Amino acid sequence: IWGSLIGGMVGFSLGGPFGMLLGSLIGGKISKARSSSSRFNSFAQPQQIFALSLIVLSAKLSKIDGHVSKEELIAVKDKLKIPENEIEQVGKIFNKAKEESSGYEPYAKQISQIYKNNLNVLEEVINILFYIAEADGNISQSEIDMIQHIAKIFGLNQSQFNSIQESRKSSDKLNPYIVLESKPEDDLHLIRKKYIKLSKENHPDLLISKGVPSEVIAESKKKMRAVNLAWDRVQKLKSIN
Repeated sequence: IWGSLIGGMVGFSLGGPFGMLLGSLIGGKISKARSSSSRFNSFAQPQQIFALSLIVLSAKLSKIDGHVSKEELIAVKDKLKIPENEIEQVGKIFNKAKEESSGYEPYAKQISQIYKNNLNVLEEVINILFYIAEADGNISQSEIDMIQHIAKIFGLNQSQFNSIQESRKSSDKLNPYIVLESKPEDDLHLIRKKYIKLSKENHPDLLISKGVPSEVIAESKKKMRAVNLAWDRVQKLKSIN
């Protein structure tokens, strides 16, 4: 997904903040008609769009608490599996997004439009942003607030956001009901429906087919393990009661 990310994307009709960002990197002129568009040209590869989205939002996230840590930068490089020969190019996008005065909201809104019919892909963006924020060992409240606001822009409800956040915890600390977007008083039949739904939505093959690059699918597998663990625990808890 990294080959000529900037040059390759500029060949498409780019609009909105992403188009402006890439256009400024190559000194290109983007007309008002193109810059006002909220979508990428349909020929743009979904994997490239997903990767670009993560780079820009990670850059915005990395400075939200007032400083950019080395660990967060390493996390971006490692999680996106950026090869050495593409580091300079991706670094240009990251630094440009970090330095510009505009906030993260316009980018989040454009991503929401691009993936408006793929909510599970948007959930995966939130999942990986948590990974980036956790990289320095201390996720700040300002980082949580930003990720939560992005989730709201994406159209995720509070239960969906809580499920993603809870799934990030170690297996001995996670609340199985929160992971399964359920309540302890819900009957097992209803919770099982939630479990089946989440299992389908977080299956790596489905996410890859919808544009999530294979390079970042490891976090999806962690969410899948959390969902399965939560279901096992809920069954045990219900049988005891």
